[in-house]
Amino acid sequence: MVEIQSLTVFNELMRCRSIRQAADALNVSPTAIARQLDKLEHLFGAALVERNPRGIRLTAAGEVLAERSLSIARELSEVEQIIDDLRGLQRGSVSLHVNGAASSAILAPALAEFSERYPAITIEVTVTSAQAALDAVVNGLTDLSVTMFATPESRTETRFRAPIRHEAIMSPNHPLAKLDEITLQALVEHPLALPDQTFGVRRAFDARLRAADITRNETTFTTSSLELQKELARRETAVLILPEMTVQREIDAGSLVMRPLAAASRIETHIEMNRSVAGQRSFAAKRMSDFLERFLQAEFYGRNN
Repeated sequence: MVEIQSLTVFNELMRCRSIRQAADALNVSPTAIARQLDKLEHLFGAALVERNPRGIRLTAAGEVLAERSLSIARELSEVEQIIDDLRGLQRGSVSLHVNGAASSAILAPALAEFSERYPAITIEVTVTSAQAALDAVVNGLTDLSVTMFATPESRTETRFRAPIRHEAIMSPNHPLAKLDEITLQALVEHPLALPDQTFGVRRAFDARLRAADITRNETTFTTSSLELQKELARRETAVLILPEMTVQREIDAGSLVMRPLAAASRIETHIEMNRSVAGQRSFAAKRMSDFLERFLQAEFYGRNN
């Protein structure tokens, strides 16, 4: 019988392509990694990897296992959690895939509060694109997704949805900070710091420019790092396009300010929490889903609504 531990080791080997690096990542000895690999190879009656001076390479049999091992490991883990649930043990693990700066800004306080309530539940958060997050839910690789600029997906269940607007964020000393609202034309006359085209906000912004037949005249910094974007804005080097809540701490501290985009220039989307429409959910997944839904409801619509 395949053990969860053996598949966990195999999955880490796939990621690292090195027994020593996998051992370091899992905080075990290389001998322990080799032992788990031997178990799998004995079970399947075939070599799964080939060792070479630069690490390991999957064999044909290893490639076959690799195609399914992530989902198999997750299914076995879910079975183990369901049995724990039947025994009344409030423990387990939950996985979230998220995209967008606003998602990160919301999740930090939400996960901190959840962890205080359920200290025996471990939480894994993967930051990725909106489409990849939804695909992970559909394919059973994660319990929940929190996304912005996501396309509709019939194979997921939307548990929360709220509108969210992106605005111009800048230093209080920036020339645009003197304006009550900012047009696209005024915006592009100054350097901007934006993520690349894989991000929904960048695609939406570029679409607004094309529709208005406007060309950017100034240098744009392209970076997906929120911290770098904020630092560029604090130094008056660039203007950002973000939801206000993403930089609320800096706004409260006075290092950044928000100015609304003019009506014709607005970038609006929705923040969504989705989960799979199928499958039995573990105690950890059910608790996280219910908790996060209530948390988002309170964050966007108030605790009395």
